[in-house]
Amino acid sequence: MSVEVNNETDWIIDPKVFADLGVWVMDQMRVSAQSDLSILFVDPEPIAELHERWMSLQGPTDVMSFPMDELRPGDDRALTEGCLGDIVICPWVAAQQAAAAGHSTMEEMLLLTIHGILHLLGYDHGTPEQERQMFGLQRQLLLTFFALRQGTSWIALVPDGAPDALAAYEERHGTDRQLGH
Repeated sequence: MSVEVNNETDWIIDPKVFADLGVWVMDQMRVSAQSDLSILFVDPEPIAELHERWMSLQGPTDVMSFPMDELRPGDDRALTEGCLGDIVICPWVAAQQAAAAGHSTMEEMLLLTIHGILHLLGYDHGTPEQERQMFGLQRQLLLTFFALRQGTSWIALVPDGAPDALAAYEERHGTDRQLGH
């Protein structure tokens, strides 16, 4: 499995953690080892542009998924093979959500990575039943990933003196946002 991680923000993010998570989740979901995934971390402005263009919703969001080969989870007999797609994550929005939820930004970004992968595999949360299924699975995957890596310390932070890109975005465009992905 190939997981490419790129960071176009000022945030200090260890790409290996997200590559390892991507490989592990794809393995758990029975996606072929021949499959590819891309994870991109961006500032509020680029994700807001994607959000408007692809979802017709204003403002930055936390995560967006762009499937390539319409892969679905494999079963015990078959592995799903192909290019899974791209996940775009905004650490600034993740940090805001993490603070509101009472956990770390890193935990939020790992959760968003799993959430994005599940979307790429066809999961959705448009109905209460779909939401229960998808959110239950992403919680199970995240907790298992944490349990397997007990004692590992992960950080995601903005270097001292780096500008607050979300505050700058809101100053230019206002604070009205339509979350959705």
